[in-house]
Amino acid sequence: MTFSIGSHELAAPVVLAPMAGVTNAPFRALCRRYADGLVYVNEMVMATPVVHANAKTHRMISFGPDERPRSQQIYGSDPNVMGQAVHRLCDDGRVDHIDINFGCPAAKVTRRGGGAAVPARPELLRSILRSAVSNAAPYGVPVTAKFRMGLFDDWLTHLRTGEVCAEEGVAAIAMHARTVEQHYSGEARWEAIGELKAHIVGLGYDIPVLGNGDIWEASDAVAMMEQTGCDGVVIGRGCLGRPWLFADLVDALNGRDVAPSRLLGEVVSVMADHARMLADHLGENHALRDFRKHTGWYMSGYPIGSEFRRRFAMVATLDELDDILGEVLDQCGAETRIVDGGERIKRGHTRGPTKVSIPDGWLDGQQRAALDTDVTVPDDDQQMAMSGG
Repeated sequence: MTFSIGSHELAAPVVLAPMAGVTNAPFRALCRRYADGLVYVNEMVMATPVVHANAKTHRMISFGPDERPRSQQIYGSDPNVMGQAVHRLCDDGRVDHIDINFGCPAAKVTRRGGGAAVPARPELLRSILRSAVSNAAPYGVPVTAKFRMGLFDDWLTHLRTGEVCAEEGVAAIAMHARTVEQHYSGEARWEAIGELKAHIVGLGYDIPVLGNGDIWEASDAVAMMEQTGCDGVVIGRGCLGRPWLFADLVDALNGRDVAPSRLLGEVVSVMADHARMLADHLGENHALRDFRKHTGWYMSGYPIGSEFRRRFAMVATLDELDDILGEVLDQCGAETRIVDGGERIKRGHTRGPTKVSIPDGWLDGQQRAALDTDVTVPDDDQQMAMSGG
């Protein structure tokens, strides 16, 4: 099964979702070991520090020398700034593909009308997309967009958002099948992905629609595509501690048998490699503090006991990590299998539902109707720019 974004033909219609503090260069390289030729999107960066050459942001926009396509997600609510950021990324030759985030559910962003609240104002959405696409087009760089179903069940925006994306020349769209209110709780509502795909087809547009939400095993991707008619999948939390999921996805989507769950010995080997790659990228001290969260994801479902989990959560050096990994193998055995259902243990964010924060007056009927034509730029820039991305 082939799939293309721009001129990049992929081994399967699979995209790694950008995740802050996770999808950096070492993690993407690890995933590519299992399945090259997919879209592995870098961590999100803010448009403003890209324009102003923020040093931290530019360090984040790093790719392996053989990494193609070089995919970068950016966030911004100001059409002019977004256009400048896209122009800079393309003109500097840093990227082969740009994804724009319209799904950020953070309250400090949505309360100002930014992030996942932008699709509630379709003309502002249109202006941002038009600026991004027009600045990327001369370089042949495709622009894609990711968004949620809407703010809450009484304010769904996914159909209109997909329509605007198609009209403005976006190369592909991806939808997380949850509302902002759901956050990461409950079940992803795949039927909304089917609605979006049918809507886009009904309008006569041939733009790929990708689904995101609750893909924990390769069989879930097959089921999502069969049930919704979507063109591909976006993988987020399901690959945390499981970079081999991408190999399974390529096999499943190409009609091949999927490998059985990895034994503990292979998991331990991958953990050791991942930690060293992070240390080369971030320095050992910072890397091991960052790697602590990964240890919990890697060991999810494996019966290693609470004491080992406690020690992993406090690991501080590569030597200490090696010692713990060696003891795990000695006591548990390299042939230890994951428990039944272990692959489906939820990893990463699980919080929600949550109260949706939006600007005062947005729920008033008259003002809500006026938002259809509102292109006022949200004052949300400093809310995220402080972190450099």
